[in-house]
Amino acid sequence: MENNQQKWTEVISSETSIFKLNLDEVWRYKDLLFMFVKRDFVTFYKQTILGPLWFIIQPLLTTIMYVIIFGNLAKISTDESPKIVFYLAGVSIWGYFSETLTKTASVFTTNANIFGKVYFPRLIMPLSLVVSGMIKFGVQFSIFIAVLLYYFFVQGNVYPNAYVLLTPFLLFLMAILALGLGMIISSMTTKYKDLSYLISFGIQLFMYATPVVYPLSSIPEKYKFILLLNPLTAIFECFRYAFLGTGAFEMSMLVYGTVVSIVILIMGIIVFNKVEKNFIDTV
Repeated sequence: MENNQQKWTEVISSETSIFKLNLDEVWRYKDLLFMFVKRDFVTFYKQTILGPLWFIIQPLLTTIMYVIIFGNLAKISTDESPKIVFYLAGVSIWGYFSETLTKTASVFTTNANIFGKVYFPRLIMPLSLVVSGMIKFGVQFSIFIAVLLYYFFVQGNVYPNAYVLLTPFLLFLMAILALGLGMIISSMTTKYKDLSYLISFGIQLFMYATPVVYPLSSIPEKYKFILLLNPLTAIFECFRYAFLGTGAFEMSMLVYGTVVSIVILIMGIIVFNKVEKNFIDTV
């Protein structure tokens, strides 16, 4: 008698560990990840006249505004670095972090209709935001490098050094920190929807607790420990020290920032995996 027992090709189960990333499953859905990345670009710039040129216009306009307000009017120190390249460095990396965090923090609520209709690894969605943000950062980073080269070869007042080799690692730290924080906030907003209204405001406040428009050296000694608790401080100071040759960077700061970023990512994974099983019932 023939055995007609069917063998299932896919098994969907909610009984998974809250610590599990399911990266093997994410890899099998990599085409979906790239589709979401493409969707982010198309939907955001479809209704704009200048389209992807906003990648260039936004950081340049923001940099000019910072030069006028913080550099010329407020007279905030830039550690003797050219104001334009100093602020452009901060704008470029902060733009990547803040946009990734903002979008990841609302990933459950903004994509509830997709999550409720079809199964795919939920981690695909926040990862697609990290990747699409990295592509945008690549364009803005190219602008920063072009300006930096001008000041290096023509003005001769910036001093890049071997620490530039840490740039991929710094981007990785920003990515996992934004991903971890975003997943924690996103998981909380499924139940406490008021938090979604505080995200943009909170990120703006967080920017002033991060050396984006000022160097760490400009902060009085008795208050520096507050900024050093922020893992982003090490990333920004290392980035500027690497490309401009100025700043108050120490390797111990980067070690601390790395440990905190990893801990936050692990916390984000735990909360995300716990909430994703039943979030559709609360959104």
